[in-house]
Amino acid sequence: MSNPLLDFSGLPLFDQIAPDHVAPAVDELLAQADAALERVCDPAFEPQWSAISAVLDVATERLGRAWGAVSHLNSVADTPELRAAYNAALPRVTDFWTRLGADERLYAKYQAIEVQGLNAEQARAQRNALRNFVLSGAQLQGADKQRFAAIQERQAELSQKFSENALDATEAFAYYASAEELVGVPADVVQAARQSAQAEGKEGHKLTLKMPCYLPVMQFAHSSALRETLYRAYSTRASEQAPGEQLRFDNSAVMAEILALRLEEAQLLGYGNFAQVSVVPKMAQSPEQVIAFLRDLARRARPYAEQDVADLRAFAREKLDLFEPKAWDYPYLGERLKEARYAFSEQEVKQYFTAPKVLAGLFKIVETLFEVSIVPDRAPVWKPEVEFFRIERGGQLLGQFYLDQPARTGKRGGAWMDDVRSRWLRPDTDALQTPVAHMVCNFAQGLQGRPALLTHDDVTTLFHEFGHGLHHMLTQVNERDVSGISGVEWDAVELPSQFMENFCWEWDVLRHMTAHVDSGEPLPRELFDKMLAARNFQSGLQTLRQVEFALFDMLLHSQHDPKGDIMGLLQQVRAEVAVLTPPAYSRTPHTFSHIFAGGYAAGYYSYKWAEVLSADAYAAFEEAGGSSALNTDIGRLYRQHILEVGGSRDAMESFKAFRGREPQIDALLRHQGMG
Repeated sequence: MSNPLLDFSGLPLFDQIAPDHVAPAVDELLAQADAALERVCDPAFEPQWSAISAVLDVATERLGRAWGAVSHLNSVADTPELRAAYNAALPRVTDFWTRLGADERLYAKYQAIEVQGLNAEQARAQRNALRNFVLSGAQLQGADKQRFAAIQERQAELSQKFSENALDATEAFAYYASAEELVGVPADVVQAARQSAQAEGKEGHKLTLKMPCYLPVMQFAHSSALRETLYRAYSTRASEQAPGEQLRFDNSAVMAEILALRLEEAQLLGYGNFAQVSVVPKMAQSPEQVIAFLRDLARRARPYAEQDVADLRAFAREKLDLFEPKAWDYPYLGERLKEARYAFSEQEVKQYFTAPKVLAGLFKIVETLFEVSIVPDRAPVWKPEVEFFRIERGGQLLGQFYLDQPARTGKRGGAWMDDVRSRWLRPDTDALQTPVAHMVCNFAQGLQGRPALLTHDDVTTLFHEFGHGLHHMLTQVNERDVSGISGVEWDAVELPSQFMENFCWEWDVLRHMTAHVDSGEPLPRELFDKMLAARNFQSGLQTLRQVEFALFDMLLHSQHDPKGDIMGLLQQVRAEVAVLTPPAYSRTPHTFSHIFAGGYAAGYYSYKWAEVLSADAYAAFEEAGGSSALNTDIGRLYRQHILEVGGSRDAMESFKAFRGREPQIDALLRHQGMG
């Protein structure tokens, strides 16, 4: 049989890939990759960059692309059969990458490469490779090396298990609410919940813990009892606090084992803790520097957060006779106070953001700012609602991307960008391979033939992920390991994504991407001005929440004994930085996929770190003045100095090339109303 996972002639054949294709494809590609590894490690093989790349990189890139397609489907179209196939192959794929990274013969080949013969991109990639060999255990010997490999395999299994538990726990919950309980909830959310219940032959309205349902219920439902029911279910997911049947998804033991393995890995490499390993390839110099940065940010934000809470409590007392607000009351109170203070609601705003209009507006911004055109394209997709586009300049293809917007069963929560393939001047064909990206969100679906409605937060999320996509697709670097997002320091990788979010607050930008779902009228200026006035509503609270997550993550990986109580550490962090403390049963870490399953271990601070960079980068557009933020001249400089160079040089060097100086925190504080 022909296996779609072994077809590299074009784009992935997502519509043909089936679970029974996984094992034979992995067998074939691992055999090819192993043969390539042995060939370049032969003593007679010349230690030349292009020669190694033409043999080994070609084989490993094929393995990476095929496994990437399987992993992607596991995230966006999970089925029991695919999950089983993925989990069966995962240990073998992990074993190969672990052996590759720790192979002292290959390490010696890279050390022997004549650096003088490399171009700047290759030299950067070679330096990164040498560093990564050390971090991957290439200098370890004997039993230590075997143990290091076993740790990598077990960590991969545990991370996958963490993700599965989080997804399954989320999908295991359903509450069938009456119409009376849903008073205050937006009509489209109520309608979708009613349809979900009817599809199951049930009475009432099916409420779930997926964001398009959970968040509006928490913000708008007048029933405190209903909000408490959902809050408790949401905050105890995948923990020992979950009810009865759902205890099988408890992540407690998984988390403890992951942390123990990370510490052991760090110690094998000669470090005191995992946080020290984590910062080696990042901009930050040490865990201590990060912790100091976070504590300084908490100190600056705290007065604003305390005022936010005081305002909420005063409003609850005076307007709602609520004297002791609970955790599940605060999202509702926040929405009510915002409506009272700024005379608009998120529900009112949402009517103007139809998904097609927003997307067209986003494309127009990107086309103007970065001198490209975005046009619909064709490719095999995994679900009918997935869209595919190409980006061109002057008729020349730069990159392509898949866009998967709606939430659905079998799709993990959140939003993310991932690469399908990288830009690469292929050493086997001398042809330029163009980059391809996935952009995945979890927005509400359109109902009864009407377009999906996005909240302004959804719009910001779409812009964020598109920023990552542009970083990947607009690169002009031809060396795969440092093109696009590859090789970019992890704490700088959020710069282009957070940079794009700023355009969601520009009138000249926003007015062209709105049309009322019924009347087609654009967003009124008066309503936008209210949104702008409310932009920094509760920004102190939101900043402290992010600092809490980031500080918890960094302390967890630098000062915490893996045998100790994770929740005890979180309570200490909250005692230090938080102004609102959730109930004792809340178990936030148990679904903290970023750090337990998503590559952000001892790196969650990157969001705040990169926000300093992105706010300062965007300030260049503000300083340029003019009637519009869409300044093509500044956009061109940003594109050339940040987006196009990818990971081919230090992120600080790229930033200074664009701004002419090092980043300053002032713009971030000013943007968030704390300057």
